[in-house]
Amino acid sequence: MMTELRRIIKSGFLNFKRSSLISWAAILIVTITLSVITTIVLLQAVLHFSLSQIQDKVDVTIYFNTGASEDKILALKSSIQKLPEVASVAYTSADEALKIFRDRHSDDYPTIQALDEINENPLGAYLNIKAKEVSQYESIANFLKSDNALVAGSASIIDKVNYHQNKVVIDRLDTIIKGAQKLGFLITLILIIISVIITFNTIRLTIFIAKEEIGVMRLVGANKMRVRGPFMVEGVIYGCISTLITLFLFWPITYWLGKNMTDFLGFNMYEYFISNFFEIFGIILISGIVLGTLSSFLAIRKYLNK
Repeated sequence: MMTELRRIIKSGFLNFKRSSLISWAAILIVTITLSVITTIVLLQAVLHFSLSQIQDKVDVTIYFNTGASEDKILALKSSIQKLPEVASVAYTSADEALKIFRDRHSDDYPTIQALDEINENPLGAYLNIKAKEVSQYESIANFLKSDNALVAGSASIIDKVNYHQNKVVIDRLDTIIKGAQKLGFLITLILIIISVIITFNTIRLTIFIAKEEIGVMRLVGANKMRVRGPFMVEGVIYGCISTLITLFLFWPITYWLGKNMTDFLGFNMYEYFISNFFEIFGIILISGIVLGTLSSFLAIRKYLNK
């Protein structure tokens, strides 16, 4: 069995070397396909980064009455943090809120003067809540309405919750995120199917050229695996070489994008490419090998079934 496997592998390399022009044409097509897949991987990374940036700007804030007990606020904060939908809860004391307000309006002299004349802090503390998913803010808001959340008189210390003011924006953002994810998946699927069809037809051309050799092998009693094996080995070779070429091409491309487009995209493509190099390499290598071997396997069926 090992002897037969060595012969199949050797035949695959000989076929690749013998039909070098067609083989390199197939490699070119597989490289284009893998470039499309790599582009999709990078665009998906940009999409996820952009969506996460937008999600980070959405939150729900609970404003407390002035003079509200800090113990009650922290007890409510602890209850909210236990919710599975909650990513984080940030507490800002009344003094910190006043300092932030003063810094934000440092150039607004009338406002600062009015604060000084009051001679007391008119602002209350607040909790800033971030959910794991945009769609989960409603369940958090519902929790805040429940008796479980507003225990020990917590309802009396809450001034307002800004969820309902932000609800329209949150709902629209949730719709945009889901739509973008579905559209991204659909475009990815269409491009991959088109690439697979083109690759399949190119490899089928290489097998068509060797159809007489296949016929002779069948006449002398070669089994299907002995006939199919070398072409599948060729498919593996196409995938491996195309992977190396694709990564070699995208190294300078991502470097240029990282150097010149980071401010525009808000995302450093080169840093992502380098930090996820082995994951991208694995995706591209597996895609290339599967694409080459599967296309070879399917393309030769026509000649084996005669």
